[in-house]
Amino acid sequence: MAQSPLYVKALPLQELDDVDAIKAEISTGNILIVRITPLAKKSVDETKLAITELTDHVKSKGGDIARLGEERIVITPPGVKIWRKEAAGTEAPLAAVPSRKESVPGTS
Repeated sequence: MAQSPLYVKALPLQELDDVDAIKAEISTGNILIVRITPLAKKSVDETKLAITELTDHVKSKGGDIARLGEERIVITPPGVKIWRKEAAGTEAPLAAVPSRKESVPGTS
């Protein structure tokens, strides 16, 4: 039985509508690196909403999600866990937007 390939994909989160496309990619079992900065520059509230929706979706599927630096998040399918520096068994909450505004290029 042939297994479909697993891909690592980089996607931007530019609009709140992009969440559905990202959810579809999660459902196919790909590993995603999502750049949140484009939406964060437009709306902090929409970014928080998108991250919350993605987090709920990923957790319901048995996947994992975490920040990857200031501008990106990484999402993995079921069976792929993200290593965290924190002590085993604890998970730091995923911040919805960059913590320092000055770290986002193009903002002041």
